Amino acid sequence: MFEHDVFIKYDFKEVVLGTDTHLMDVRWMREFEAEWIKTARGEEADPYVVGYVTDISAIEIADNGIEIAFFANTHDRFHELKTFLPKSEIAACIDIRGYDSRPTIFVRSEWLKNLHLRNNSTFAMIDVAEMTNALRTGRIDRSKLAALRDGLDDVAARHPDVSFISFADSLLLKSNWTVGMVETTTTYTYTPEAMLFLFRELRDLYRRVLGLDIYGVFAQGSNEYYDDALLHVSPSSNHISLNSLGLPFAQIMMIEGAARSAIKAGEHRRHELYIDEDFYNSLRFEDYHDRASPQFGHFKQKMTAAPGTYFYFECDDLLARLKPAS
Repeated sequence: MFEHDVFIKYDFKEVVLGTDTHLMDVRWMREFEAEWIKTARGEEADPYVVGYVTDISAIEIADNGIEIAFFANTHDRFHELKTFLPKSEIAACIDIRGYDSRPTIFVRSEWLKNLHLRNNSTFAMIDVAEMTNALRTGRIDRSKLAALRDGLDDVAARHPDVSFISFADSLLLKSNWTVGMVETTTTYTYTPEAMLFLFRELRDLYRRVLGLDIYGVFAQGSNEYYDDALLHVSPSSNHISLNSLGLPFAQIMMIEGAARSAIKAGEHRRHELYIDEDFYNSLRFEDYHDRASPQFGHFKQKMTAAPGTYFYFECDDLLARLKPAS
């Protein structure tokens, strides 16, 4: 296929980094080819309406595939999801000679379907500030910890779409979402603002019950448990799985570690929220220009040598600038 002069075929390792690129299902290859050949011959045709496209940009080329930025939503937020496109799932890389058309990578149907339909997740780690000192001085006792646990039960009951794993001084949160896909019933359900409003609810609970403040670290990413529920509890009730790889939580821990070091070095003071760059960029601000002057620091990422960026805020200040969670 694609032997006509209008097509430029190339190996996946020649994909240009940082260029707006289309992914297409292999089932559209023949129609795509036919329409472009007609166009090149001056016949009546419209190749731009063939099939459906997924917007991506290549980040890094590896021997076994391409790390990509998948633009899940650019209509009412800038939502970028980083994932990996294996070499084995690529059928062809095509550009069009002499026409205004984006480079197109044809991929296997099942892989593209999973990209759009699988569960992805938003993650948060909530920690209590000054917990060790409060325990040492006797400000926290068993009755307060039991009251906190009961309060968390109440909050969790109001948020059935979020999983809560709690310890006495910390809390892990996870919420699933989907990108959605045409010709399916799966829709776009990503609302990161909801997790920040939930943080405020938790902050007020910890202040009321323990008299202590909390801080939270937030991230979002792909999830390898494609179709599973938020939590798995074993039949014996003594094994709980978050149905997620540990990588997002490792990323969160690296952000927290970098923030602690920056605070100790006097680079910035303590804040309530520390937010991964992709999570931050996906937020819906009331005024788009509000996102242009954020406060940020850097951290070492887990899967790449490139430094990561985190943003820090006070909760009420950030929420006042966001559109309400839908």
